[in-house]
Amino acid sequence: MSDDWRWAAIQLLESWKRGGVSTWQRIAPAPPPVRPAAEVSVAPTRPVAPAAPRAAAPRPLFSPSVGDEPLPRRATAAPIAVPRAPFVPLDLSPEDRVKRLAELKTCVAGCTKCGELARTRTQTVFGVGNPNAKILFIGEAPGADEDAQGEPFVGKAGQKLNDIIAACKLKREDIYICNILRCRPPGNRLPAPEEAANCREWLDGQIAVVNPDYIVCWGSCAAQNLLSSELTIGKLRGRFYEYGRAKVLCTYHPSYLLRNPPAKKDVWEDMKFLFRDMGIDLTAK
Repeated sequence: MSDDWRWAAIQLLESWKRGGVSTWQRIAPAPPPVRPAAEVSVAPTRPVAPAAPRAAAPRPLFSPSVGDEPLPRRATAAPIAVPRAPFVPLDLSPEDRVKRLAELKTCVAGCTKCGELARTRTQTVFGVGNPNAKILFIGEAPGADEDAQGEPFVGKAGQKLNDIIAACKLKREDIYICNILRCRPPGNRLPAPEEAANCREWLDGQIAVVNPDYIVCWGSCAAQNLLSSELTIGKLRGRFYEYGRAKVLCTYHPSYLLRNPPAKKDVWEDMKFLFRDMGIDLTAK
């Protein structure tokens, strides 16, 4: 800047100062003008097809690990079996089965999960029979006779069950017998869902220890609770279901036969169906 321009600038600033101007604001330069859109030339482009949505990866039917981790690749194309039971049957020696059942029985005797049942019971009714049985029977719940004696199926329904066992050419000691509940519901009412849920660990414990080949559910209560089904016995009969590794057969409760004697024929057909699968003909002489 020349001396003349510097002197003129000083004079200008002095005049502004005398006029009362002490500060000033710097104004940013205006942005360059924008050309109208009509003036902007755009090279023609080819239309682009929208991208196809990515397909979600198929989820496995069942994963033994937590989360959505994929299952290892299998050599065969066979579908993966979804287990019905939350327990694993135990491969125990006969001595260990007796010991484990005794431990479970002690736990059941002190159980107070169901407050009403714990207050009104005479004693718990755990289960009886052969710890190494191939067949396990499941009933509904203890009645008055069972509550008094501490053993399942000892009343009139139990006598009818004994007749069925004898007709199958077996003894009561050949089978393991238990119930959905191990305490008598007051008034012999049906087990409440929460009561059956509270007692489920003891039922699964008995099944896991005995590890039977076959399970027979006597009546709707036993069948519906074990199989998590809402079907009636009439619709559940006539075929096998799976629970763990056991085949499950459903039939009428012995107490139902006392009220409906004609149903004995249906139960007999169910027993023949069961033993025929075992390779035994109950009609043979």
